[in-house]
Amino acid sequence: MTANQRRFAFRTLSFLDSLDEQHGVVTLTPRRLLVSSPEAVGRIFRADRRACLEGTSTLGPLVGPRSLLFANGARHTAYRKTIGPALRGDRLRGVVLDTARAEIDRLTPGSVITLPAWTRSVTLKVIGRVVLGDADPVFLRSFTEWVEGALGSRRRTLLYRHARLHPAVPSPWRTFLRQRETIDRELLAHVRTRASDGSIAGLLLSGGTPLGVLDDDELRDQLVSLLFAGHETTASALAWTLYWLHQNENVRRDLLDELAASDEAGETPLLDAVCHESLRLSPPAMIAGNRVFDDASDLVGRELPAGSRLTPCIYLAHRRRDAYSDPHRFDPQRFLGRRPSSQQYFPFGGGVRRCLGADLAMTELRMITAAVLSGLSLRCVNPELGVPHLRGPAMGPGPGLRMEVLACRR
Repeated sequence: MTANQRRFAFRTLSFLDSLDEQHGVVTLTPRRLLVSSPEAVGRIFRADRRACLEGTSTLGPLVGPRSLLFANGARHTAYRKTIGPALRGDRLRGVVLDTARAEIDRLTPGSVITLPAWTRSVTLKVIGRVVLGDADPVFLRSFTEWVEGALGSRRRTLLYRHARLHPAVPSPWRTFLRQRETIDRELLAHVRTRASDGSIAGLLLSGGTPLGVLDDDELRDQLVSLLFAGHETTASALAWTLYWLHQNENVRRDLLDELAASDEAGETPLLDAVCHESLRLSPPAMIAGNRVFDDASDLVGRELPAGSRLTPCIYLAHRRRDAYSDPHRFDPQRFLGRRPSSQQYFPFGGGVRRCLGADLAMTELRMITAAVLSGLSLRCVNPELGVPHLRGPAMGPGPGLRMEVLACRR
């Protein structure tokens, strides 16, 4: 293992923060490059049809070997055609708003919430309804505990990734595998008996899509992939957005004025700008996968051997001074009245692999942020924990970041 590879694997954030803007392409191994130059990242995304996306050792045991997240070729295209439309549309707004209001209504003055855990709970309930239709709260709690056991802290993640002992030996890895068996069994039993026609599970069970009939293993992998990917990064984005707003009093006050003057269908340019800026400064998906190319020399400006892996780094691409002035400052004004540039802004990746749930994620980010600000007066109890923290592949604020409810506006 090279020094850069070791630092990237075990000290990811400090390693990335040590790279200045001259390091647009960093060699991790002779066949793997970390790419942060926005121009090169854009070229990689535009060349997606030439690439094969690799699975990862972090997500592989969670989402399974046949996950749509790592499908390639015709199967990848079939998944996008089948599932993409189900993750878009006005009907999802009602699901998001109903779920957000129900969770907000549970809070009372004096309540203290652990923000990252609360946002994960809300977004898991949203995607649970979209994917399963009738999502069993007990199952969702078990799902959360299973993921938490593997990714809930940096130490847990490192043990989960690098201490995979034989299943006969008592260890966190054995616990993970046993919990996975239970999750899989309960999930398949649930969808076989209770999946509604309007849910993604019902769609996948129909057999009338470009995917055809899925066996239990493939069905399981897709459902777990959607539940996991459909809430983890969105939850991190929501936690960051609420944190940034409570660190910037003037922005929060202006946004409250905008929301008070707008109905649910009205335009909210400042809300949009706040969400875009939060995703720029603190993108939950720091890395956009590992793409393998037979020939990538035209993408990074150097000769590379066939089979080289290129890893686009969204976190660094969003913090370039040549793209964003004062890039480490939260400043929604940079997006007010203007659309983010597709050549410099990649919170949902890009190319044919742009996040399938991007529209739903943006709907959740806008609507839940608006609902929280309109319904609650909050105070950040420990703002010093608003620093980047890795949770598996996602980047969120510190897991202990807390908000106190001062008042309820309802």
